Amino acid sequence: MGKQTFAAIVLSAGKGTRMNSAVPKQYLALDGKPALYYSLLAFQRSMVGRVVLVAGQEDVGYCKQEIVEKYGLDKVEAVVAGGKERYHSVFCGLSYLAGKDPAPDYVMIHDGARPLLDDGMIVRCAEAVREFQACAAGMPVKDTVKIADRESFAVETPDRSRVWQIQTPQAFAFPLIYQAYQKLLEQEAGGKKLRVTDDAMVLEAMGQGKVKLVEGSYENIKITTPEDLEVAQMFLERRK
Repeated sequence: MGKQTFAAIVLSAGKGTRMNSAVPKQYLALDGKPALYYSLLAFQRSMVGRVVLVAGQEDVGYCKQEIVEKYGLDKVEAVVAGGKERYHSVFCGLSYLAGKDPAPDYVMIHDGARPLLDDGMIVRCAEAVREFQACAAGMPVKDTVKIADRESFAVETPDRSRVWQIQTPQAFAFPLIYQAYQKLLEQEAGGKKLRVTDDAMVLEAMGQGKVKLVEGSYENIKITTPEDLEVAQMFLERRK
């Protein structure tokens, strides 16, 4: 058996409307560099061999020139335009990789708005996906969680010890996740639209297998609001 290969898809096509900023959240400055830079740098320094960056159509040129080329991120072999929804953008990245010979054995999918990715998370995901074929980074929740009805009344309190907050990266055997996304898009074309919020959910919804949960980090936050940017800056300063 030859050496198993890993690729990463980094998503950077979101608008970030909750940031109240004209600049998408993944391009906001974090310690003097675009937040997106840090995710790409983590993969640049990792065992992942190649990276595909998926950006909004209008941002492809900016990403190439002001991030990839400017900072010498040579593992980023392509910047491709994304789609309307997150899952469309993921499929754009998967389709790019599927069109290359050879396609990778495994792929990690990561949200570019999570800049505090580190090598430990990447290694843990790589080890888990080799064993289980599908995994997602996450952490057990710290707070009690309530399930609410449509009128916002609490109807259930799940056992906190079994509830995780899910993060990225999420890693998969490439044929497995590519087939799941193909199936999802085929169903959508046939008029059946599913609300999916992450890649593990696509695999689950399409009946393609189980997803192993892997330790991420409580620092691995997603920048969604202005407060998140301040917290990320604090974590970044602490790493220096």
